[in-house]
Amino acid sequence: MARINPVDYETAGGQAKDLLDVVKSALGATPNMTTSMARSAVLEGWLGLFGALRKGAIGGADGERIALGVAEANECSYCLSAHAYLAANAARLDADEIERARRFDSSHAKSAAILAFAAAVVETKGAVNDDDIEAARAAGLSDAELGDIVGHVAINVLTNYFNKAFEVDVDFPV
Repeated sequence: MARINPVDYETAGGQAKDLLDVVKSALGATPNMTTSMARSAVLEGWLGLFGALRKGAIGGADGERIALGVAEANECSYCLSAHAYLAANAARLDADEIERARRFDSSHAKSAAILAFAAAVVETKGAVNDDDIEAARAAGLSDAELGDIVGHVAINVLTNYFNKAFEVDVDFPV
């Protein structure tokens, strides 16, 4: 049972309705996470970072890979379900690649490098060392990509913690 009542999209008004309209436009739906976030300033912040990262140096498939690894690390069933669905249907990742991403791994060299750096960020809570940076650069990752990887980790930690704290009902295939 959710610990926070989601905003009803159909009867929402004011800023909550405006923000949920942005969600619906971007995602084609208003998932329970976003209708729950609409009770606070968190939805506006999430939308801002989500929008910026969508235009960033990390492509959608690798963003989904990072989301899966972070959700697995944080044991967030909502985000594992949501991002497994999005990885398969929006990013067109196959089942093997989705499973590997949950372990911060990929069969694609650049994606594996992105995930290795994301894993280091998660495991060290951001306190990566020079070797982590050098390995990422040696694998061909740019400073823009490194910065955006940290952004992807951060937005996913936010959603993981939000969904776990408020036991948001999973509205994606489990």
